[in-house]
Order: sequence, then structure tokens, then C-alpha cells
Amino acid sequence: MCGIIGYIGKKNAIDIILTGLKRMEYRGYDSTGIAVLQNGEFTVRKRRGKVAELEEIINLDHLVSTCGLGHTRWATHGQPNDINAHPHIDTNGEVVVIHNGIIENYDSLKRDLKSKGHVFRSETDTEVVAHLIESIHKDHPDRNLDEIVAIMLGEIVGTYGLVIMATWDADKIVVARKGSPMILGIGEGEYFAVSDASAIIEHTRDVVYLNDGEMAVLTRTGYSVRDMKNKALDAEIDRITYDLDQIEKGGFPHFMLKEIFEQPESIFNSMRGRIDYETLSVRLGGISTHLGRLLRARRIIIAACGTSWHAGLVGEYLLEEYAKIPVEVEYASEFRYRQPIIYPDDVVIVISQSGETADTLAAAREAKSKGALVVGIVNVVGSTIARETDCGVYIHAGPEIGVASTKAFTAQVTVLAQLALMLGVYTGLDINKRRAFVDALKTIPDLVRRTLELNPEIEAVARTFYQSTNFLYLGRGYNFPVALEGALKLKEISYIHAEGYPAAEMKHGPIALIDENMPVVFVAIQDSTYHKVISNIEEVRARKGRVIVIANEGDEYIDKLAEFVIKIPVTIEPLTPLLTSIPLQLLSYHIAVLRNCNVDQPRNLAKSVTVE
Repeated sequence: MCGIIGYIGKKNAIDIILTGLKRMEYRGYDSTGIAVLQNGEFTVRKRRGKVAELEEIINLDHLVSTCGLGHTRWATHGQPNDINAHPHIDTNGEVVVIHNGIIENYDSLKRDLKSKGHVFRSETDTEVVAHLIESIHKDHPDRNLDEIVAIMLGEIVGTYGLVIMATWDADKIVVARKGSPMILGIGEGEYFAVSDASAIIEHTRDVVYLNDGEMAVLTRTGYSVRDMKNKALDAEIDRITYDLDQIEKGGFPHFMLKEIFEQPESIFNSMRGRIDYETLSVRLGGISTHLGRLLRARRIIIAACGTSWHAGLVGEYLLEEYAKIPVEVEYASEFRYRQPIIYPDDVVIVISQSGETADTLAAAREAKSKGALVVGIVNVVGSTIARETDCGVYIHAGPEIGVASTKAFTAQVTVLAQLALMLGVYTGLDINKRRAFVDALKTIPDLVRRTLELNPEIEAVARTFYQSTNFLYLGRGYNFPVALEGALKLKEISYIHAEGYPAAEMKHGPIALIDENMPVVFVAIQDSTYHKVISNIEEVRARKGRVIVIANEGDEYIDKLAEFVIKIPVTIEPLTPLLTSIPLQLLSYHIAVLRNCNVDQPRNLAKSVTVE
């Protein structure tokens, strides 16, 4: 969840580190810090708050160095303040450490180190690493830093992406990874260690993705990848394919709004080259060699978290309707802790935008250990889930910087729709139904563009309700997950309490909340559940609730039932989530802006959840 960058080369490390931290600030923004090597000593500057605040104090110092590291934090152990900010140092200031993850046995290590005279300054688990390296070096003064780190890694338990430097082995950066992403950047006479490739795209496109259980050593003359026993390994160089403008705002006030408006392109890219419009079939190359096992599946289990879980719920409807395979959707965070029964002929699909979500990765490993075929649906190329699953599909949504996921959701749903059609071809899906589905998929990007034209109308609705303290979102069928996703978006970025429910469940409790102050958002598309949802709207009106409806163009009946109606284009029922989710994203965005919330970096959240 934290942003990590280390640099060694010939350029000014301070500028490179600060720019990299700004690009990764969406990964954590409670506090930030930097450490650089100057004249054989470390200069450390850190503080609570954003990178811009750190930059102010660094500019006053006029620091110059060609080797250093930086960190932007999402707090786990210890509240966000100047002391708990990374980097952390040992007793004598000779070791600096930045860390993403959790050291689970830090308490026992800390007690042992305190008994040896070590004095701790912070409440963090990370500081233990610096002191532990100091202690091991004292016992083995002849060893170099990478040898000491290898010993240290054998003593800690937990997850980590670590970047470490020491004055007694200067001009060297040691990197280690277990459970938290770490990437090496290979430049011309310069080398980087980062938790997110976006931090270095303007310097190099050549990268090495470290695997779990690997460490690396960077010097001014080169790099090497090792195992945890410090034995050299071969490393494959990959190439970053996206461009710098994809991780910049492009004239939009916020990344979230930019990413909402990118959805016609991101949905199209998730289908590009995959649909054969003549044969009415789909080819997903990443899973084609496992097609037989997919078709023989006893059941499909989808495991995901947050927005990806909501996409999985839509996928459940799609796969059961079109592929006729039973589907269960699980919270990845609960999956392995309830001793799930998994059969070798099960297929487990794990969904994650980042491909690094710790809970989802743990679910994938659990399923794989029990013999199931594990399929990954991810956005980030080279991510851990992409590399550890048996097969998978990239959603090709492009970089998503806003913490609240938008375009990844619709791209995930689009990929699940294609998977359902791909399997349906072999499970007896009616040819007319196939044709209608393919034709509808082809038009979706244009329908999304038309839906985005409703933005001024949606902003006007937001102006009416931005001071509300509660919202209720209701939908049925394919749009029940959309109601959940709409409520989540509002909670995430505006801090308004919101709940999503199947519309029929309102009568089983939530109806008690409805009064003249309660906005209720209905997804009332003219589909198989339309008349049932109309009845639910009447029940809310009878209790003076304020009704906002997402409806279809041409639906005139709905106008007399709702205070506000947002009318979107018509598509087939299974693809309506690709349209109905758009107004709810925009509504959340505008409400958050009107409440002066930090839309791209909402409090307490980070983009990639790499700790359980």
C-alpha cells in the first residue's frame, strides 16, 4: 500500500525520489520521507502529510546526492506522524530502511533488541528491521550489507517490500520482497527500486519484477537478483508499455473524473481483438489452453475484495445465464479462513485491479494448494496474481490512479461478459442469444459515451443532496451489485454513510430508515425486474423518501414517481451494469467535490491493499 523508491546513479537523487513519490502518492499519503547519502552520512527528512509538504522542507536544505530512498506511507503500526514516518534508522543512524507490509513478530524482536540496549524512537514495526540489521552487523562486522540482510530476513516473519542502505557499505541498495510488490528499474548507468513502475516511467521502461522470496542488490555499476540465501538468480527484463500521459490528469481536475471519462476507451480495449463478430465467439488467449478444464468445472468460485467483488457478483449472473455453470462469489478476505471445501475440478477466479491485493492473492494460493484451476483477472501487467495463477486475462483498462476504482470495474465486468460468452458457445448457448450479446457488446463503448453526456444533469442532482448524511441504493438482478458499488463509491470519497441492498430486501429492515431526509437511489431499468422495482419505489414514496432513479431513455412512466430521473441508453439486460454504474460514479464524484473532500486520495484508504 505504501509508495517506495530507491535510486542510485549519476543524477540528483532528490529530484528523482520526490517526483517518484508524487506519482505513487495514491498508494499511501499519511506521511512521507526521504533519506540520502551525503559525505558518508545519511540525511533524513520526513513528516506527516503529503509529498508537497516534505518537498517544502527539503527545498530549504538544498540537498544534493546521487543515492537515496523515499517513502509515502499508509499507516499500519503507529499513527501517522513525523516520528512514525519512514525512513527508519538504527541507533547510530548508520542504517536506513523503508518498508511496505507488516512484520508480524516485531514485538518479540523489539523486546529482545531493547534488552541489548537498543533505543526505539517510533511505534512502527519497520524500525525493528533497522535495529536488527545493526545488531547482526555488530556480531558480523566483516559481512557486507546484502549478507547481513539475508541473515535478517531469516529472523523476521510477515510480509515486506524492503529497501535498505547502510553507511558501512555505501553506494549500495539492497531490496527484498515477500508479499509486497517490488520492481527494479534498469536505466543507463542508473538503477531504481520501486513498488510501482509509474514512479520511474520517465527514466526507464526496462524493469525486473521481483518474485516472492527474492532480493536484489543495486550498485552504480549494475544490479543482481538473489534468493533469500544471497545466491545469484537469473532475472528476466520486462518492458513497461503504457505512456506517461496515461498517469497524468490530462486537463481533468482529478484522476477519478479522468478515469470515469476514459471508460469508453477502457471498455473497448478490454474487448479489442477478442470478439469474432462473424462467428459470434470470443477468444481469451490467456486461458484458451485451459478451456477444457473450465468447461468441465463442477463450479466456478469467484474471490475478490471491494469493487472487484461487486464485479464478481455481476459475473455470477453472467456465467450462470450464458455458460450454465454454477458460480459462488466469495470475499477473498474470508475465503481461506473458513476452511473452504475446494475440489480439484473447481475453477477459482480471482479478480484484482492491482494484481497485488493481499487477501485475493492468499485466496488464489489456497485454491491452488487444493488442486483447483486458478484464473486471474487483473489490470497490472507483471503483478503477483498475474504470475502466480495458472492462467488469466488482463483487463487492459490502463493505469488507474484514483483510489476509488471506476474504469477497472467496468473493464472487469466486460471481461467476465466475454468469458461467459466464450464458455456459452460450448455449453449450448442459443445462436440468437449469442448474436444479441455480441451486437450489444459492440455498441457499449458508444452507449457509455452517451451516458457520460449526462454529467451536468448528474452534477445538479449532487448539488441537491451533497449535505445529506445517509443514502440508500437499491437494485435488483444484474443491478443489485451496481447498487452495492454505488454505495461503496459514495462512502469511499464523500464519507457519507450509504448502504446498498437488493430492492426487495428493503422491506426486511432498511425501510425503517426511510423518512423525508433519506435519499434513495434506485436502478430501475426496463428489464425483467422492472415492475417489482416500481413497487419498491412506491413504498419509498409512501414514506416520503426522496427518490432518485437511474432509468432508461423512453421511460415516461417513471417521471411521475421520482424527484430526479437520470435516463441512460437502452442495452440488453446483462450488460446494463456497464451503463448504470456510470451515473453512480459521477454522482459520488460530484458530491465529494461539493463537500471539499480529497477525491483522489480519500482518508484512510490506499489504492493497492497489500496487507491483510
